Amino acid sequence: MSKFTVKELINAFSELGKQLSTPDENLAELINTEQRYNAWFTPASVEDSIKAIGKMLNSADLTTWFSHYDLNKNLSEKKVGLILAGNIPLVGFHDVLCVLATGNHALIKASTQDARLIKHVLEKLVTIDNGFKGGFSFVERLENFDAIIATGSNNSSRYFEYYFGKVPHIIRKNRNSIAVLTGTETKEQLYNLGHDIFDYYGLGCRNVSKIFIPKGYDLATFFVPIEPYQPIINHHKYNNNYDYNKSIYLVNSDKHFDNGFLLLKEDERLTSPLAVLYYSYYDDLQSAEQLIDNERSNIQCVVSEAPLKIKCQVVDFGQSQQPKLWDYADGVDTMDFLANL
Repeated sequence: MSKFTVKELINAFSELGKQLSTPDENLAELINTEQRYNAWFTPASVEDSIKAIGKMLNSADLTTWFSHYDLNKNLSEKKVGLILAGNIPLVGFHDVLCVLATGNHALIKASTQDARLIKHVLEKLVTIDNGFKGGFSFVERLENFDAIIATGSNNSSRYFEYYFGKVPHIIRKNRNSIAVLTGTETKEQLYNLGHDIFDYYGLGCRNVSKIFIPKGYDLATFFVPIEPYQPIINHHKYNNNYDYNKSIYLVNSDKHFDNGFLLLKEDERLTSPLAVLYYSYYDDLQSAEQLIDNERSNIQCVVSEAPLKIKCQVVDFGQSQQPKLWDYADGVDTMDFLANL
């Protein structure tokens, strides 16, 4: 049973959202120094993530979100182990939020790649409402838990299934996001698609790693609007990936397109290497829908303006990294899972 009324939860989380939207001096320092601990966590990337969470935690959306659940269904607090990923800043925040909202205790095993930000954000929440102080613990080893939510790779998911399969669990594997273009997109829409591809350097499961394009599509139409993202090549780790993949394609004489900071290669797979965007042609939208449905267990979301009849989440251009509270990873309702433990 939640320790808080719905109104108290909304007040606390929306206030946290406001504070994240306008970072104070301490948070600003974290934003500017995280890259010392993780080179991918540049100030721009960390700030983007923090502000996306701040935007997500608004009163109206929180009210809508909570209205779908009975937060008093649980009679006792459960200990929920959380194994957080560290691929992009604060990627595990939503899982922690769900555990706290349902009145359970979060046993947090943070990623070594992203341990400082989540601690700081939760400290902020405690200063807003001290009632959250006993709602979470950071641990090095998970034990004495009633349920598990673990996020990792396809390889680590097998390990998670083996060790945690006997308790209620959500175990997430690799997923990627895709875009479906029709050829009628405006330059602004294609520029916004650049955010879906390049934000967080393409490291997130909501980043677009592949585009489906109609036969006859002129790829120059795509390249021109994304030119403003060229400075991404100045990041040394991104540049290393770009150079490595380019050299592989050249040595193997693989056909590809290169604009100086992104490699485009025709490939049936969904998961492209860093600094590479795969593409496939489709005959008509119906055939594209069939291709997507066949891969939906590997897809996080789809970016498109096309009227697609698919079972995946579809978002507008530039919105893949701006999820709503109810946009659950892998399409699994975390709140429902936790409310019914």
